[in-house]
Amino acid sequence: MDLFRKKPLIAPKLGENSSLSKTLGAFDLTTLGVGAIIGTGIFVMTGVAAAEHAGPGLVLSFILAGIACVLSALCYSEFASTLPVSGSAYAYSYVAFGELLAWVLGWDLVLEYGVAAAAVSSGWSGYFQGLLDGFGIHLPTALSGAYNPDAGTYINLPAVIIILLISLLLTRGVKETARFNAVMVVIKLAVVLLFIITGVFYVKPENWHPFLPFGMHGVVNGAATVFFAYIGFDALSTAAEEVKRPQRDLPIGIISSLAICTVLYISVSLVLTGIVPYQNLNVSDPVSYALRFVNQDMIAGLISVGAIAGMTTVLLVMLFGQTRLLFAISRDGLLPQSLSKVSGKTHTPVRSTWMVGGIIAVLTGFVPLDRLANLTSIGTLFAFLVVSLGVIVLRRTSPDLKRGFRVPWVPVIPILSALACGYLMYNLGRETWYGFLIWLVIGIVIYALYGYKRSNLNK
Repeated sequence: MDLFRKKPLIAPKLGENSSLSKTLGAFDLTTLGVGAIIGTGIFVMTGVAAAEHAGPGLVLSFILAGIACVLSALCYSEFASTLPVSGSAYAYSYVAFGELLAWVLGWDLVLEYGVAAAAVSSGWSGYFQGLLDGFGIHLPTALSGAYNPDAGTYINLPAVIIILLISLLLTRGVKETARFNAVMVVIKLAVVLLFIITGVFYVKPENWHPFLPFGMHGVVNGAATVFFAYIGFDALSTAAEEVKRPQRDLPIGIISSLAICTVLYISVSLVLTGIVPYQNLNVSDPVSYALRFVNQDMIAGLISVGAIAGMTTVLLVMLFGQTRLLFAISRDGLLPQSLSKVSGKTHTPVRSTWMVGGIIAVLTGFVPLDRLANLTSIGTLFAFLVVSLGVIVLRRTSPDLKRGFRVPWVPVIPILSALACGYLMYNLGRETWYGFLIWLVIGIVIYALYGYKRSNLNK
């Protein structure tokens, strides 16, 4: 029983029903990356992390999390430019470590994308209902939240609707998806810049004192919490088969989108904690709240519109990444191969798109997801850690492999990346670890009962 059998480094040629259309360029990838990263993290997580963990030192939390992501992004860029196939970290670990770890990592990413999309859609629903309230439109309580009879809520209808609408968009074609994403990204970047430009005039330096009310331990805990804000750039590598020049464009898209978002996160956290005392920021809409705090109600309303646009693009890229991941796993035989069938008209995996959309719509509509955000962080960190070590392994096992981008100072940078991700994982709570390990055990059982026997490597 060979649990560590590896895929060949060169993918076989595929028929029309199993191949995707190459339509994306560097600009498309950069906007997809910004679309995935700027969203819930900047509009929601900043307040919680400042109030409960880091205080004004939130800016250091974002810098620490950003450094970990930059190191991982370099490793992702080497893999993405070397093996331009769908599947992201799953596909990379398949050739570096073998089938078992690839399946574990793929199963981990299924959790990451699924929980992230469900959690973000709940946040999207909250902002959308707030916007409706501003126009005097109020949804019935029963339709405004996940199932909770004590609160009188039974289904989060706006969250369900937005998931289904995005699923519909994804089935229309990847180019149409990228165009819609680019428009939404322009809107939310304009709104974030508006907040920074407006808010900087209301900053009071005394709000930054004490700068580290919870000490460096709080800063590290804050970094583990806001890491949720950075997830998404790894979803770019799932689009590798749909990129026209992957060796050149994937590293550009991954690194440039992460650089843009890191600068924006640092700027927003400085302005936010400078406007409002950090103790007051534990609210669901901290960015809008800060502007209301200084009586800029009209601009606060615009921020809400930007937040909705921001979370829409996050949902778009999360669902996109999830469908491409299932497409890759299915094509390898580890899941039913019907999930890798591609529409002849739109060149998209329609079946897996609707399956993913349906499952996430049920989750976000009926299940409270308040405590599941950290599961996304630990799943992402685990994927980053494995990819970082995979760079070292593949450099040893396939030194002559043509690489479009090479990580400098190997093995130093990959080791630093793995250590940074491991340290942030260590700082996540016990409940998060329990949930993560239970999910992995379920995945191993599925592999033992189905995936090992059905794998294409048996043929």
